[in-house]
Amino acid sequence: MNEQLLKYRRDLHQIRELEFDLYLTQAYVKEQLESFGYITETVAKTGLVAFKKGTVEEAIAFRTDMDALPVTEKCDIDFKSKHEGKMHACGHDGHMAMLLGFAKYISTLETINKTIVFIFQPAEEGPGGARVIIDEKVLEKYHVNQILGLHLYPGIEEGKMGFANGPMTAQNGEFDVTIHAKSAHGAMPHLGQDAIIAQSHLVQAYQSIVSRNINPLKPSVITIGTINGGEARNIIAGEISLSGTIRVYDQNVYDLIIRRIEEINKGIELMFNVDITCKIVDYYPAVINDSSLFETAIHQYQPDEYEVVEPLMIAEDFAFYLKEIPGMFAFVGSKNENKGFVHPLHSNLFNFDEKILETGLDYYIKMAKALKII
Repeated sequence: MNEQLLKYRRDLHQIRELEFDLYLTQAYVKEQLESFGYITETVAKTGLVAFKKGTVEEAIAFRTDMDALPVTEKCDIDFKSKHEGKMHACGHDGHMAMLLGFAKYISTLETINKTIVFIFQPAEEGPGGARVIIDEKVLEKYHVNQILGLHLYPGIEEGKMGFANGPMTAQNGEFDVTIHAKSAHGAMPHLGQDAIIAQSHLVQAYQSIVSRNINPLKPSVITIGTINGGEARNIIAGEISLSGTIRVYDQNVYDLIIRRIEEINKGIELMFNVDITCKIVDYYPAVINDSSLFETAIHQYQPDEYEVVEPLMIAEDFAFYLKEIPGMFAFVGSKNENKGFVHPLHSNLFNFDEKILETGLDYYIKMAKALKII
């Protein structure tokens, strides 16, 4: 199995496609699944579903993500991307390899108790393939009442598992703000309205939301990542745009942040005689793991074989499934300082020792046995 996992991972690492445009990736996964004897169904444009029927109609799903990132790889390996400017920098090649390995293992079993549904999902990095699969009624069609997923994570030592009871990753939203002012000569500022001045006050006011409006016991982040505008050093800027992200675990906190952003925008408009347009897009909910599944997971390992992880402010669209049914998201540790596997997710140097593919496969098998699926 180890050699097979290695082949899956390396083959898929060379096929890097983005969002829902995963035609080559889908074709590869489909070929493997059908070679195991599964009938596959296309979902969410380029996703795939396969299943093995159990003795009861009740089903549990195991999900992996499939898409890559628009990153130019810098890893010195023999199986680099065949698609320039794209890279599996978030470990999705490894995730697919582990689920393919699990699907092959399950295919060798004569009978199983509960039905197992394998979900190969596109567009985790955006705009959110999980939501599409839910909207296509895949969970209802296969009578899925629980779901499991995992993710490689360089914040945990290689070979250890990471589990969280309750919140694991954050809800996120993205905002784009444009300040429309009036341009003028820099030597005659009284003839214009300065978008830069308005923007500087706006940024400070946004930062006060977390420090002064949110309960300190409710974690939240507002980050402004880009600011663009201005024409020349001696011209009053007539337009400035900025963009940022919001991360929280609590829907009420998220709603409060949105309300305060809108109120601040109105205040800045009045203060500086400018117009502000603001677009806020709600992306992924928070991943909230099921407590009973957490307890089941930790009882499959010795204390030195796993960590209980603190919630992270990264986002993950597995959260959409958890809004519908109980489930759990887990981490497979990939950190190995001796081998240089220390680079973060989304880095152009992200890589891992492929022996941890067996760690993920072992987790799936342990959970399947513990939940009396097999």
